[in-house]
Formats: sequence, structure tokens, C-alpha cells
Amino acid sequence: MASRGGSEEQDNTRGTVKNMSDTHITRREAMLQILRVAGAGAVTAGAAFWLAERSTRPVATAAAYAKRDHTVPASVALPQMVVVQGDDPRALVRQAFVDLGGISRFIARNDVVVLKPNIAWDRTPEQAANTNPDIVAEVVRQCRQAGAGRVVVTDVSCNEAERCFRRSGIQAAASVEGAEVILPDPARFREVDLGGVVLQSWPVFEPFLEADKLINIPIAKHHGLTGVTLGFKNWYGILGGQRNRLHQQIHQSLVDLAAFMLPSLTLIDCYRVLLRNGPTGGNPEDVALKKTLIAGTDPVALDAYAAKAFWNLESDSLLWLKLAEERGLGRSDFENVPAKFTRLD
Repeated sequence: MASRGGSEEQDNTRGTVKNMSDTHITRREAMLQILRVAGAGAVTAGAAFWLAERSTRPVATAAAYAKRDHTVPASVALPQMVVVQGDDPRALVRQAFVDLGGISRFIARNDVVVLKPNIAWDRTPEQAANTNPDIVAEVVRQCRQAGAGRVVVTDVSCNEAERCFRRSGIQAAASVEGAEVILPDPARFREVDLGGVVLQSWPVFEPFLEADKLINIPIAKHHGLTGVTLGFKNWYGILGGQRNRLHQQIHQSLVDLAAFMLPSLTLIDCYRVLLRNGPTGGNPEDVALKKTLIAGTDPVALDAYAAKAFWNLESDSLLWLKLAEERGLGRSDFENVPAKFTRLD
């Protein structure tokens, strides 16, 4: 076993992982078991381990619709997905960046960095309808320490924006760390050709079009229409206009958006998970304390993993994930994505 916070010696058996018991279980089962018993010591405290089968990525189709590509170069030496568990949301963010190769892999000096949390609803952090403010604040802090020229935090809220930004706690927490918190302004939407199958010309909030780097920070929630709202669904918050019109072809529109706005990194806030009655929530009994952050560079794998782990939803039942994989945006068989799991004290 490695020292606390370090990495554990690997057991790179093909197709199985020896972990948490004396029996061999499949790699997929091991990855899911970690989250399903989150908070119950599923991974030895202070330990980390790699699940690093070097499966090749599916051949991507031509990125004909990728108008804003903020992705960073891949590395075979680094995981594409990390899962961090612990009591302190800020520590989860710090460890996630360490496990993914460091903040400097994603942010260069003088970059204009735009963070896209979910700030859609007039809810408190305990209601788990918006991204945890401590997670957003720590991402701001890490970007500032990396030398970013500007760090912008913004979203196009569903409820009244001033109340959402204030009551979520995100406005205050991000501002303290030096972010520019920008509320949606009707004068700052630009009509853009998204080049999608369903989404073509649509108003996009200007800060998202001006970013050098873009970090997606959704919260894991139930959603009555799509089953769950994770990284892909969070992109609705870059748009203006009558977004409810998109619900008629929601799965394709989600993929169109994700193909248009490719992030540098996705961090899914699973500290509190809204298991039922999403996306607005409101009842604390619908919220489960999971104390988890899922982060990485494959947005399809991240969404597929969270959907399966928390709601037992297979990717085949989530049409938008199937369409995203076909578009070459990532892979839904998360068990074949190089991954690292860390549990902090």
C-alpha cells in the first residue's frame, strides 16, 4: 500500500481486478461497487488505485460540428477518468487535478478560462439542484494558481438569475477566489451556427464563445425527461432562446451541443446527488450524501459511469449517450477507460 494520498501498487489483471475482498470480480463491478458503497469505506482510507487497461479508443468520426474545441492532448500515462471520495469538497478537486496530471495540463498562463457549473435553480446547496459552491470555488483557485489571465464563472439560469447565483452560494464562493461571476445578459447573446443535426442557428451566451479553456462542472441529478442530468445536459446552460423547444428532440440536441462545445475537462459534482424529483429538487429526502467527484477527459464515459452507479441506468437506455458515442465524442463502456480511484481521509 502506498503512503496516504499516493498511488497503490497496481494489479493489472486483464478483465478482473482483485480489490476489496479475496475474490476476483469484474473490472466493471469493481468500479460500480466503489460508488454504491460510498462513505462506507469501499476503498481503504488514503489509498488510490489504477484501473488501466489500455483499450484503444473507438475511431472517431470526423468532427464536422466541433466548432469550439478546448480539449487537451491525451496521454497514455494518465487516466481518462478519476473518482475521488472524501469529506472535503475542495480536497476532492485538488486530488482530481493531481490524478489527472496537474492543473498545468489544462490551464496555461494568461488563458481565459470559463467554468460552467449548474446555477439553474433558486435552491440552496443542501437541495443539490446546483453545483456545490466549494467545488466551483476550488476550481477557480486552481486556475488562478496556474496563471490564468481571467477565470469566468457563468450559466444561463432557468429561474431568476440573481437569486440563483446568490442562493446557490456560487456567486460569493467564486468571487472570493478571484473569479468574474457573470450573470446572463440579454444583450450578450450571439446567434451562432451550431452545425448540428437538430441545433443549427441558436443564440449562445458570449462568454462561452470567448474562452481559451472551458471546464464543465455539472452536478449529478435525476431528470424526468432524460433519466439523469450530468455533463451533457449541463450544456443547455450556454444557450438563450426558447430552450424548451429542444425537448422535442432532446437526445439529439444534447449531442449537437456537446459536439459544438468540447471542454478541456469535465468534473461531475457527486458530493450530494439528487436521486429523485430532478432537476429542480427541493426535498432534502431526495438527496444522498455521496462525497464523490468524478472527473476526466472522456465526457461520455463519465456520464455513463455516474448514470449506472447512482441510478443503475445502462448506457443503452440513454439514447443521447449512444448518439454521442456514434459521433465520436467518447465511449460509453466506462469499464474500458483507464481510471484511477482515490479515497481521502
